[in-house]
Parts: sequence; C-alpha cells; structure tokens
Amino acid sequence: MMRDDLQREIEYHEKLYSGFAQAHFAKPAVRALREHMVRRILKLTGAGKTSRVLSLGCGIGDTELLLAPHVGELTGLDLSPSAIKQARLDGAQIANLHFIDGTLESAQVGPASFDVVIAIFFLHHLPDTVAELARQIATILKPGGVFYSLDPSRYRLSGAIGELLIPKLMARYQSPNERQLASGATAEHFIKAGLDARFEYYDFLSTPLAGLFPSWRFGYRAMRGIDEALVRTPLLNRASSNFEVIARKR
Repeated sequence: MMRDDLQREIEYHEKLYSGFAQAHFAKPAVRALREHMVRRILKLTGAGKTSRVLSLGCGIGDTELLLAPHVGELTGLDLSPSAIKQARLDGAQIANLHFIDGTLESAQVGPASFDVVIAIFFLHHLPDTVAELARQIATILKPGGVFYSLDPSRYRLSGAIGELLIPKLMARYQSPNERQLASGATAEHFIKAGLDARFEYYDFLSTPLAGLFPSWRFGYRAMRGIDEALVRTPLLNRASSNFEVIARKR
C-alpha cells in the first residue's frame, strides 16, 4: 500500500475508533455476529488451548476478547493507536491476550511463530498487497499452521442493493481505499505462496443486517439460519456477501 493510501486508512480508522466503533460493536446483533465468527475460527482452524494465535487488523479487539479463552495465547496487531488503546483497556484482565500497535515488520514477527493467523475484514483494505501478505503469512505460520480470513465479496448482491438504496449509509462503513475481493483470486494468492488454500461462502444478509440493525439480535440469528442454507445453494452462493479463506501450511 502506498504511503498516502496508508495514511488515509489510518485517519479513517482513528476516526472510527474514536467512539462509534466501541458503541456499535457492543450492541447485541453485532456481538452475536462476533460470537459466530469465533465459532467458525475455532472450527476451521482447529485452534485450541495450546495454540498461539495472531490477529491481523484486530481493531478494538472485540473478536479477540471472545476468542482468547479458547486458545493458548492471542496477539492482536493493528495500525490504529486509538484501537489498540481501547483493546488494551478492555483486555487488561485477560492474561493470554496482548495487543501491539504496528505492522508485521515493526512487530518483528519471526518465522514459524504462530499456529494460527486470522484476519477479520482485513484483506480488503490491502487489495494491492494481498500476494505479499500471503507470502509473509506462509513464513510466520508453523508447519501445520492455519490462516483464516473473512472479507466482503466483489460479487455480493447485498452490496449492489445497498449502493442503490442507501449509498450514504454504505459509505459510512467503508474506508477510502477498501474494495471487495474475488474469493477464488484471493485464495489463489495463498496457493501461490505455498499453502493449501480454499474459500467458503460465509453469508448473504446476516452480517449486513447486524450492521443496519445492531440492536436486533433475534433478527440477526434468524437470518443467520437462513444464510446457512443460502451459502450451500449452487450458483446462488456466488452472490454471497462475505467469504472465508482457509489456508494450511504443509
């Protein structure tokens, strides 16, 4: 990412984490979404009580706070000082949870350091550097280690509808340089980096619903149940809102 692009991303997230994110992420539907993410991470990565986990772009650590009790050690990494400050405050009483303000380079993450690396809504902020990040992840994972990511799909139906009907609200949730990714092409970056990688469709409307109606936990959970069927429907699932990449180091 170019220096100007990086600076715009940092400025956007500093503003986001100055109050809005803390209040929004604490609401029932959003918390239910994060709980579902944690279950998916544990299921697809096999992370457990002895696993050392790294979370890229951890933000204020709302997912990491839920994940930490299930793993051995968890480190969150983010460029936003405001986000890390909040994450450290909220996670102060969790002994196996640590947060770092910086990048993989500044944090000096060494080879074969982690059993699991996760990136929740992170890769789409780095559209021009996913290939390089894939190579870095292949290096820092231990043999048998797993990478997991969750990102918006370029072909999501919900995004097209949102841009048509509620463009201002959609823009509120988008940073200046982010863009949706193609699931297959994203997984291919990790294959080229030497990992066994695949993608899976995650949802249609449950995540967008949590964003639009963050206090409506029942609505989110009902739509999550419907999404479980939709993401398994051939052809239709290509219009999913978000997709996961799961990549294992041999």
